[in-house]
Amino acid sequence: MKIKNLVFDLGGVVFHIDREHAVQCFKEVGVEQADVFLDPFEQKGIFGDLEAGRITDEEFRVALSRMCGHELSWEDCRHGWKGYFTGIPDGNLDMLERLRREGYRMVLLSNTNPYMMSWARSTDFDGHGNPLDHYFDALYLSYECRVMKPHRRIFEMMLHGEGIDPDETIFIDDSRHNTEAAQRLGIHTYCPASADEWQHHIHSLINKLEQP
Repeated sequence: MKIKNLVFDLGGVVFHIDREHAVQCFKEVGVEQADVFLDPFEQKGIFGDLEAGRITDEEFRVALSRMCGHELSWEDCRHGWKGYFTGIPDGNLDMLERLRREGYRMVLLSNTNPYMMSWARSTDFDGHGNPLDHYFDALYLSYECRVMKPHRRIFEMMLHGEGIDPDETIFIDDSRHNTEAAQRLGIHTYCPASADEWQHHIHSLINKLEQP
């Protein structure tokens, strides 16, 4: 068996995330109940509806404005969501590029939303003019797929869309719920304790899995 495909989560894997920082950023624009609304891994309510593609970014803005009692701009909502991002660990992007050069199919599978992606898929993403797309062959985003991890359907969409074998695939995600869901479909998984951990272990994991 040979590993050919590497599937990455975004927040908590490619870059550091901090829920408390996101809460503070939402509070800065007047969303006082942000601590109730935000979840580290899977959003609920209108936040979950946005990430699952059940409502648009504009519908989210209108609903959140109504909930907090004053008008929020699109930029206000983006400021809150982008608060999850607290930096990219040194070496992570270099390792993504190295793995791609080594011939692995590089796929992103993320629970996310249009506000975060408006930044991540722009030339502002890495500080060197490259968007997130520069580092991956394909992106499967919950709001576009209209389903969120850990639902099996988003994993099946990714496997079918890429035409890949689960046994030749490693999925890297910081949520046990998500890695367990992938395992049930026969995908190899790795759940790093932090976003700066996987880059040091990915090759040894690949070598271990490829041993006869």
